[in-house]
Amino acid sequence: MSGTENRPADAAQPFSRALGTGVRLVMLVPVVAIQLAAVALIVYGAIETWHFVDALFFNTEHAPSHDGILLLAIEIVDLFLLATVVQVVSLGLYQLYFHQDLKLPPWLKITTLDDLKSKLVGVVITVMSVYFLGRALTWTVGADIAYLGVAVALVIVALTYFLSKIDTH
Repeated sequence: MSGTENRPADAAQPFSRALGTGVRLVMLVPVVAIQLAAVALIVYGAIETWHFVDALFFNTEHAPSHDGILLLAIEIVDLFLLATVVQVVSLGLYQLYFHQDLKLPPWLKITTLDDLKSKLVGVVITVMSVYFLGRALTWTVGADIAYLGVAVALVIVALTYFLSKIDTH
């Protein structure tokens, strides 16, 4: 009788294995697509960096102002930070679905979806802060910057609260 009790579970194993393989194959699409987006952002950032250097040193008739230089430099940093966010998400999904044992720095180790969410939120907070800094340094029109500052601050507070809830679980 014990041999017949195990048959339904044994019959479900190939289906479960096929389902798991199917889910993993489907998740390969966002991993590859997000990785391509990260590479595209890095290439775009490199091109923008070259335009920045060219405008600063070689094309002096169209040289940006001091504030323009600050804004362009911060925008380049912001672009590479965004590329980092995209890269972290791609690596995180890859670790979650395919390979937990990647040789990565400890800060890039992802073992749960909450780990990935907290890393993403942390980098988004940094990107938003850098974006606001760039705008604040070059703002010239009245006190309207306060609206942007309040909006960015509210989002950062909400994301920080979200992070505190993830970390307590």
